[in-house]
Amino acid sequence: MTGFGTADGRVGAARVTVEVRTVNHRFFSPSLKLPAPLARWESEVREALRQRVARGHVTLMARHERDAQEARGGLAIDEARFAGYVAQLRALAERHGIADTLDVATVLRLPDVITTDATPEPEGTAEELLAIVDRAGAALTAMREDEGRRLAVVLLERIAIVEAALARIAARAPERLTEQRDRLRTAVQELVENVKVDDQRLAQEIAILADRLDVNEELDRFRSHITAFRAALSDAGADQVGKRLGFLLQEMLREANTTGSKANDAAMLHDVVLVKEELERIREQVENVE
Repeated sequence: MTGFGTADGRVGAARVTVEVRTVNHRFFSPSLKLPAPLARWESEVREALRQRVARGHVTLMARHERDAQEARGGLAIDEARFAGYVAQLRALAERHGIADTLDVATVLRLPDVITTDATPEPEGTAEELLAIVDRAGAALTAMREDEGRRLAVVLLERIAIVEAALARIAARAPERLTEQRDRLRTAVQELVENVKVDDQRLAQEIAILADRLDVNEELDRFRSHITAFRAALSDAGADQVGKRLGFLLQEMLREANTTGSKANDAAMLHDVVLVKEELERIREQVENVE
């Protein structure tokens, strides 16, 4: 699922901001963008993300900034070196007949004129960086969980549509069997006219027809899958929820196809088609959970 999280803090003397984004992916696929001072901890950051995000394409970007006041505080001008450069440049200008256009900015750009007189600040530790990554990951997880709850509501609404269609199929099934029995009896009587019909043989044929058209077993399994589907959605903290939902949807589609093959009835077939359409829509949305 998609998600975004950000956090900031200090790593040594620098302020570090971490942003983490995820989009749907079947596997854990990280992409890390760390500035040079933090790059040595890439493997630790990657593992921290793996602990947070089991699946998805994860992009982590970090910014590393030193405070301006701290950056200025350690600067100093080496006046002895500055004076030495000035003397040498003027001597060269006089010796070679070059106009003396020397200015302060030119001298300041020469090597080692500007130095630092401050003690270097500590560069920080992996633990400081990982603490920021963990807070960004927590924000990401919270967003993904919110999206998951909203998606679960949509899936439950769609599975309720499927359940209502199954209830109509279940109500229509015995009526359809009665109609088929009466139609078979009438057809036989019309064919044989005044010939006496073997009622026992006719009863056997009706029983065979009823068995061939019976969808109660498929409907029972379908209801069981729906119960398991709802249970999987409520188990938000479980691993591989998407795979479990995908498996259940596959089984429900199998039962829908079998029910459709037995339903030689317009009303039942209409609801079977509706069920399959809703299951396909649910499957597309479940892919965001995987």
